[in-house]
Amino acid sequence: MQSFPQPLTAEEERYYLERYRGGDMAARNILIEKNLRLVAHIVKKYNNSGRDMDELIAIGIVGLVKAVNTFNVAKGNRIVTYAARCIENELLMMLRSERKLSREVSLYDPIGTDKEGNEINLLDIIETQEADVVEQIARDNNIRLLYENIDLLLSPREKEIICSRYGLGGHSPSTQREIADRLGISRSYVSRIEKKALEKLKSGMEP
Repeated sequence: MQSFPQPLTAEEERYYLERYRGGDMAARNILIEKNLRLVAHIVKKYNNSGRDMDELIAIGIVGLVKAVNTFNVAKGNRIVTYAARCIENELLMMLRSERKLSREVSLYDPIGTDKEGNEINLLDIIETQEADVVEQIARDNNIRLLYENIDLLLSPREKEIICSRYGLGGHSPSTQREIADRLGISRSYVSRIEKKALEKLKSGMEP
């Protein structure tokens, strides 16, 4: 993999951001070039996606450019934090479009069977937490398996979003917009992460 320039210090970053806000396009280009190392670092996680590394870097750079163009200096964050999210988002959108998911993931999709052979879905398992004691005991294995899969299969961000969305693990149920505002990401990005996480859980619940 090619080498990239050293990243900017916080002070240098502020300087070039101010220059760019004043219309200096050369400063914009420096902000992009000096964050190329971040792109290379993030795309390493996608080595097994089947795409050429240079192609992944090119896609990541698209996300980086979007980050530099839309970064809000007034929020007081480092651009690297915001850029990382934009780069990840661009890569995930690429992977999602390639997979061409044939249908929307739903809480009502079957993810396994109960002891009598009846199909159950994620919503069935979640609702058992509010069911009567006898019913809950009968389905404890499914609940335990769900939580095990959440810990085993999901990334920390996926776990946080799923638990927040469906009131698991002591969380209060939240809308995608509420989660997006709390995490500082877009609602559509929350939706994509949620769908990907539900796909993982569905696979983990299948016999």
